[in-house]
Amino acid sequence: YASAIVASAAAWLWLAGAAVSTPHLHQPDWRTFLYAVAMWQAMVIAMMTPTVVPWISVFARLTAQAGDQGSSPRAVGGFAGGYFVVWLGYSVAGAALQMALQGLGLLADHRVVLPLAGVVLVLAGLSQFLPLKRACLSHCRNPLTYFLARWKNGPTGGFRLGATHGAYCLGCCWLVMLSGFGVGLMNLAWMAVLTLVLCLEQLAPGGERIGQAAGLAMAAWGLPVSDRTRVH
Repeated sequence: YASAIVASAAAWLWLAGAAVSTPHLHQPDWRTFLYAVAMWQAMVIAMMTPTVVPWISVFARLTAQAGDQGSSPRAVGGFAGGYFVVWLGYSVAGAALQMALQGLGLLADHRVVLPLAGVVLVLAGLSQFLPLKRACLSHCRNPLTYFLARWKNGPTGGFRLGATHGAYCLGCCWLVMLSGFGVGLMNLAWMAVLTLVLCLEQLAPGGERIGQAAGLAMAAWGLPVSDRTRVH
């Protein structure tokens, strides 16, 4: 639990430093790609960790109740590691998309050119109403039944549960997190807004309606974006 909070705080601090020092990538190579992967992973950790901390805590209690005290810390580490691996896969894909857009001349100052920025915001907002979004959100809001049905002791079992639950939670959020392409990938204020929305829709009563309201607001913001309008 404490380690997850520390990881999230470290990610925010790293991003704060990167936001003022990250160079514009004119000629992407493997070094800039690896840096982009690290940047995306930091963003995902910063925004997603607050939503999974409660479930890491629940998993730790269930593991302790299973009676194998010796393997409990390793099982919890495996559970958290499952999330990390899923997030890393998304980060690699996000970095590859960033490099592709950069190479096509469609990305400047960590955001896509207009009017594509408006299209990104509209699509990200409307994604809040997709059936896949609703199914993944329903699982993420209450995964206990799945945990108990698929429970296996030990680090390997923990890793599998963490990876599976992490995939569901990523299914909730991957499109809305791409809205950073429209607002600015290193826009810390926007990351903070998204973090709040993700926490509320996954943890608060009426979370689905909160997420849909945020989606409508995002789509409405994106609609008027034109060649003469710059997203801030």
